[in-house]
Parts: sequence; structure tokens; C-alpha cells
Amino acid sequence: MKLRYLFTLLFTVFLLNVNGQTKSEDILFVVDNEPVYASEFLRVYNKNLDLVQDESQKDVDEYLKLFINYKLKLQEAKSLGLHEKPSYKRELAKYKKQLSKNYITDSKVTDALVEEAYERMLYEVNANHILVKVNDNASPQDSLAAYNKITLLRDRALKEGFEKVRSEVHNGQTIFGEKLGYFGGFKMVYKFENAAFSTNVGDISMPFRTRFGYHIVNVIDKRKSKGERTVAHIMVVENKKDSLAEKPEVRIQDIYKKLNQGETFEALAKQFSDDKNSASIGGKLKSFSQGQLRAKEFEKIAFNLKNIGDVSEPFKTDFGWHIVKLHKITPVPSIDAIKPELVEKVKRDTRSKLIDNALTNKLKTKYNINDTAPDLNYFVSILNDNYFKRTWRLPADFKGSQPLVKIGNKQFTYNDFGVYLTNSQRNTAGKENFETLVGKKYNAFLSESLVKYQENHLEEENEDFANIVSEYRDGLLLFDLMESTIWDTAKTDSTEMQMYYDEHKSNYMLPERIDAIVAASTKQKTLKKVSKLFVEDMPINRIKSLVNSNEKVDVIFTSDIMDAKHQALPVDFQFSKGISKIYKHNNGFVLVKVKEVLPKTQKSFEEAKGAIMSDYQNYKEENWIKALKAKYKIEINQDVLKEIKSKIKQ
Repeated sequence: MKLRYLFTLLFTVFLLNVNGQTKSEDILFVVDNEPVYASEFLRVYNKNLDLVQDESQKDVDEYLKLFINYKLKLQEAKSLGLHEKPSYKRELAKYKKQLSKNYITDSKVTDALVEEAYERMLYEVNANHILVKVNDNASPQDSLAAYNKITLLRDRALKEGFEKVRSEVHNGQTIFGEKLGYFGGFKMVYKFENAAFSTNVGDISMPFRTRFGYHIVNVIDKRKSKGERTVAHIMVVENKKDSLAEKPEVRIQDIYKKLNQGETFEALAKQFSDDKNSASIGGKLKSFSQGQLRAKEFEKIAFNLKNIGDVSEPFKTDFGWHIVKLHKITPVPSIDAIKPELVEKVKRDTRSKLIDNALTNKLKTKYNINDTAPDLNYFVSILNDNYFKRTWRLPADFKGSQPLVKIGNKQFTYNDFGVYLTNSQRNTAGKENFETLVGKKYNAFLSESLVKYQENHLEEENEDFANIVSEYRDGLLLFDLMESTIWDTAKTDSTEMQMYYDEHKSNYMLPERIDAIVAASTKQKTLKKVSKLFVEDMPINRIKSLVNSNEKVDVIFTSDIMDAKHQALPVDFQFSKGISKIYKHNNGFVLVKVKEVLPKTQKSFEEAKGAIMSDYQNYKEENWIKALKAKYKIEINQDVLKEIKSKIKQ
């Protein structure tokens, strides 16, 4: 799917969410005999008024046009039978299943786990551990042997010191002794996290088991989390296109010297930073927390800055050379601010098993399922060792019609559980007695069946869920329609796109540009000297040696092909060949030597293809909407519209 289109459509559907109304309500308009009610229009208009950035869409008449166009498209999609496509039904079913996870849960347990996770986000633990590796489904004998081994290692660590034992026993195969460094919540499996956070500094935990084996943890330190940092940076990268360009490490040092000479960080970022996304705003970046950036050195430098306004020395990462300035220190946000994010993390984490167990118990109560399992001896009797070879099959005389358990109004039979047993044998890791195995499989079957039953009845039970599914249902339908009618056809309409380009060539032009050298300085007098040297056509490297020194940089030079929006040029710069006057720019001055003025030129079809396709799609959609209005009769009740306008004004 084209994600940018899907997001646009989902937002559109959010704005234009439709729910069924009773026929007794006032009808605002009719599309091909399908009524659209006034209450529906008022609800979505008022609901989304603050979300609409285009002021024209806040006008009732303009909003109504969008609403009608939306209804026309849905009418066309249904008339084409797009709602019957198997791919559409699969996508909708997949979404419903994913969405239902937010509604089928035990909120009390989830909230408790979220609060615990938040408390752990406030701190970081520095710990080392020893692991005796053992398979999660190991035999009781192997598990006991591993437990006894880790217990002996703990006794040794208490006597000899954890670090001594850790370094001696590590073999990287059956026993691991590792330094973990600092970590917070969600960085380790839940059982490990629990042990680390519940063990006092300096202590060694009791043995505990994860899916990797048995561990002991030595907690070295605990500290408060550092929260987030907001910084600005100046970045310099190598200009491989310009053989005359100076090395980035030389350029960043020149910039750093100018900072130390009193020039502002923001002005230098605007003029010289190669990060075009942040240069125009003085190099400022979005806030980030520890562990969030790929550039670890950048993160380390940023978090080591102590005071607001502190500036780092130049340093290198894989992305280039940087200078960083600290703008803001943000502590860990309140739990209310990040609760939705924490809920999602908890549900993806190993602690989600606690939520699953609580949900099963909740649904068993809801659907009156007895805690006592039904008689499963029949299933024990029909299993054999083929089950562990994943080749077991139900016997020919299997009693599949026997009732097993009833959930709501659905009766599950022996056959339902028999099929589950057959399909799940591939997930059975090791041998165990059949009675234990069948008991585990039944509990898993019951939990899965309870959740699936509620999933299938959630639209009946939860109005909010039903409304969101309705929004997505229409959005998905609209996406399929736009994809087949506008987007894909626009890609293949090469002849029509060429014709559109030929008719609108003036929209696709390269702006007037200059091939120029810009000299920037805080000293107007120095630029006057540079101007004289420009007149003499002296090489840049020679000019630099005359106006700058190893200890002091007065002028930074930028050589490039520039349009009027280039960051190095002042807003009112006049394009003409030669040496310019001295302009005020970004808290300093600039002088420009224009070697050549490149006139405004026509972009070729290939150069402008992306913009042409976008414009052509809009053009095609406008004509398509006109055709839909001709195809489907639209009748607006002006009296009802007038009443709506009066209500909105109130």
C-alpha cells in the first residue's frame, strides 16, 4: 500500500466518520437515494473543527462540499463491488483483529503493570549477571541440575566476590558471565528486570529462571534516569561534488573558532550547517532520550553537557562532524503523558502473560465458565509418542461430536479441541506426560477460544469499537477506489501525463540560480578587504590565508550553485555577475562573488516527473468528481442546511 495515501485517507475518514441514523431525523442531502442525516454532519463538523488547519474547510458550505465528495466516492466504490473483494475483506478482518487487542484486555492488571513500568523508567540499574543456560522446556532433571549449578555459583560469589566468579566461569556456551551496564525498564525480559530492580545495590539476587536458563544478578548501582535532551547542532559533511571544497574537519574547526570569537551558534548553523532540515532553525533538533539515537557518540556528548547553553567541542560521528549546543533538559514525563505508549510496550513485553492470564479469568467469569476443567481423559487415552514427532493424527473412530465446553451461545465439541491438539503439536518442544500435556493444551485452547469469541462479538458489545471499525471500513474502501481509479492509472497514463506536461510547462521550471562564492563574517571591514581580493581574482585558499589564521577565523567561504532561497544568501540579494555589495545577514555580513548567473530554465519531463504525476492525479481526480456528480443525483435540503448553519453560529 502507498502509506502516504493511506494516512491521508484515514484522516479523511476520521473527519467524515459515518454512523447509521434513524429515519426520523432530518435529512441534509441524498446521494442516489441514500440519505445523509443532519445530525451526522453536525457531529463530524463539530468534532473535527479544531483539527482542520485549512480555514476554508471551517466554512459550512466548503465543508459540505468535501462531505458530499466523500459520499460520492463511497457510493461509487459500492456500486463497483469493491466491498466484496476478498483482499478488502482480509484487510478489514486483519485490522479488526489488531484493533480488538486494545479492547480485549484486563485493564486493572494492565494499569498496575504500567505504573510499575513507569516507576522503573525513573531509574536505571547497573548490573552484571551469571547465567547457567538451560532450555525452557528442559526435563526436570536438566532443570534441577542447572538450578543446583547456579546455587553453587551464588555461594561462591558471596564468599569470593561476584566479579571474580563471573570472569572465571564464563565460557560463552553453557555459562555466561556478562557486564550489562546501565539499563531501565523494558530493556530486559520481565523476570530479569524484576530481579534487577528488586535487588539492593551491592547484593546478589537469589537464583531465578527466564527462558534462557537460571540467573543470578549483582546490582552495582542505581541512578535516576536522565530524561530527554533538546540540542542544536552544526553539522559539516564532505562535499564530494566539489573538488575544491575544504575537508570537513577543517571547516568545522573554523566554525568552532568563530563561536569562540563570540558569533552566535544559531547564526553559524543557519549559514554553514549541512543538515538542511535543522539549519534554517538554528540547528535545533527534536528531543531524544538515552538509547534513542543511532549515533552513540552524539548522544554521549549531548548528555554530558551540563548547563543550558553549553557548547561541545567539534567531534565526529558516522554522519559527519558536529558541534552541539544544549537547549533544554527534560526529565522523564508524567505517567499521564506517556501512558498510551507504556500500555503498548507492556502488551508487547513478556509481562503481557500476566495480562493474558487475567483476561482469561475475566472472560471465564463473563461467560460463566467453570474453573473445573471438563474430563479430558479421553484425549489422554488417544495420544501416543507420535505427538512429539509431530506426526500424530486423530483416530478414525474419534468422538468428535461430543460436547466439551460452551462459551456464550457457542457450543465447542471434542472435534474443536481435537483439531487444536493436532495443529498445535508442532509447537510442543519436549516430552512430558500426556495428562500434563493435555491439561496445558486445553487451557491454551480455552483462552484462545474465549478471546476469539469476544472478538467476534465485540462490535455488538462495544459501541466505540464498532465506530472505529466503521471508520476504517470506509477508509479502506475509499483507498481501494482511489488506488484503482486515480493513483495506479495515473502511473500508467504516460501519454496523458506527457500531454498534461506539454500544456502546463510553465509550472515546471528551474529557478534562476548563481554559481557563486559567499564570504561571511561579523566584520564588515574584513569583507571590504575580501572584496578587493575578489577583484584581483585571487584563489580562495590564498584569500583565506590572508584574512584568517590558525588561531582566528574571521571569514568563512561557501562555494555552490545557489538559488534565491539558499541559506548563505540574504533575502534581498540581487542576481548579477560580479562582486556584490556587502549585505547584512544572520547577525553578520556577507559578500558574494557571482561567477555566473544561470537563467530560469525549463525542467524536462523526467526532471519534473514526480511533481507532474502529483499534479496530474489532482487534475484527474477533479474531473472524476465532476463525472460522479453527473452519475449520482445529489439533492440538498436547503432548509435543513440553513438550520445547521444557525446551530453552528450559536
